[in-house]
Amino acid sequence: MTEKVRCLIIGSGPAGYTAAIYASRANLSPVLYEGMQPGGQLTTTNEVENFPGYPEGITGPELMEDLKKQAERFGADIRFGMATATDLSAAPYKVTIDGEKVIEAETIIISTGATAKYLGLPDEQKYAGSGVSACATCDGFFYRKRKVAVVGGGDTACEEATYLAGLADKVFLIVRKPFLRASKIMQERVLTNPKIEVLFEHETLGLTGNMVVEGADLVKRRGQTDEEKVHIAIDGFFLAIGHKPNSDVFKPWIETDEVGYIKTVPGTPQTNIPGVFAAGDVADPHYRQAITAAGSGCQAAIEVERYLSEKSL
Repeated sequence: MTEKVRCLIIGSGPAGYTAAIYASRANLSPVLYEGMQPGGQLTTTNEVENFPGYPEGITGPELMEDLKKQAERFGADIRFGMATATDLSAAPYKVTIDGEKVIEAETIIISTGATAKYLGLPDEQKYAGSGVSACATCDGFFYRKRKVAVVGGGDTACEEATYLAGLADKVFLIVRKPFLRASKIMQERVLTNPKIEVLFEHETLGLTGNMVVEGADLVKRRGQTDEEKVHIAIDGFFLAIGHKPNSDVFKPWIETDEVGYIKTVPGTPQTNIPGVFAAGDVADPHYRQAITAAGSGCQAAIEVERYLSEKSL
C-alpha cells in the first residue's frame, strides 16, 4: 500500500508539531507520523516554565497537546506510526511506516528527537518527574537552594554541574572513573567550584525517598577490597551521560556525526539530500531545548515550501 504526499514529517515534539503548523499554513498538506513517543521527551516533564507564552508554566504533556491541536487546526494530518525503513536514493523518497505502509514524499522533515541515556535503574522510572531529570537547563530552576547530584564525567556532566551550582546549595558529581573525561577547562571549573563535590570512583545503586527523591545509595570502588557503601541526601538526580539521536533508520542515506546527530548545512535545516530536512534534537547536540526545537521546525517547514515552489511541485 503506497500513499503519495508533498511533505512528510517524521516525529512529533516541538520540532515536528511546529513544522506541521507552518507547513499546514503554507497549504502543503503535511502528513505527520508521531513515532514511538507522541509529543516527544517533553511528555515526561511535569513542569515547563521556560517556554515563552506560559507565564504560570505548563506541564509537558499539556504543552505538546496544545501544539498538536494547533497543527490540526490548520489541517495537518497527524497519525500514530513509526518509520521503520527508508529509501532516500531518489525523489520521491520512500518511507515505510510500521513495516507495512509506504509513503512516497516529495519532501521530508526528520524530527525524531534524541533519547537521554539512563543508568538502567528501576528507581529512575519510579522517580521520573519527581526528582530524576536528564536536563539541568530544563529542570534546575526547581532545585534552587537544594542539594542535587549529577551523574557523569564528561563535558556535558561538568556543564550541568556548573549550571546547577549557580542555583543549588550543593552539587555532587558522581563519577564512575577515578578521573574526569571532560576538557581541561571544564574540569577546572568543576574542581574549583566550592559548591561542587566530585565523588570519584562512585556508582549509583539506587534512589530513596517518599514519592520524591530524598537520597541516593552509592558504592565507592565497587569490587575492590576497600569497597564502601555511601548514602547522600539529595533532592534531585540528574543524568548527564549523553543522548542517543533517533537517526538509525536514516543513516544509510543521511550524513551524521560520530554520535548519530544529523549533519545540516550550518544555519539551515538542510541535510545532504535535497528536499530532506532535519529539525529539533535529532540534529542538535548543543542546546536540546523545546524552544530551539520549535524554531528549527519552523525553519524546516519554510525551507520545504521554498523547495517545492522552486521545483513546481
